[in-house]
Amino acid sequence: MSEFYKLEIDRHFARLEARLPPWPARFVAWLRRPSSRYVRIPLAILLIFGGIFSFLPVLGLWMLPLGLLLFAQDVPPLQKPTAQLLGWIERKWLERQRARRAR
Repeated sequence: MSEFYKLEIDRHFARLEARLPPWPARFVAWLRRPSSRYVRIPLAILLIFGGIFSFLPVLGLWMLPLGLLLFAQDVPPLQKPTAQLLGWIERKWLERQRARRAR
């Protein structure tokens, strides 16, 4: 069952990569490789801490979810809630777009 959630997270990452410019998309693709685990985990921790201290200049709240998303790649207990949250966000986003088109 956890493989389903990992695949769901991968699907969301693939959609993100498709929307990014080429250089950041290549970096995200490299970061998601299994061989990049030793870079991904410390980067995820740094992003989480940066998000916690978002009141400081340069750091922002955007760093927290990105760090959790990267961390979920390697921590199976985080995969289910992360995949569910991403699915919920996607559904709400699509509903909002449909409502805009209906106007």
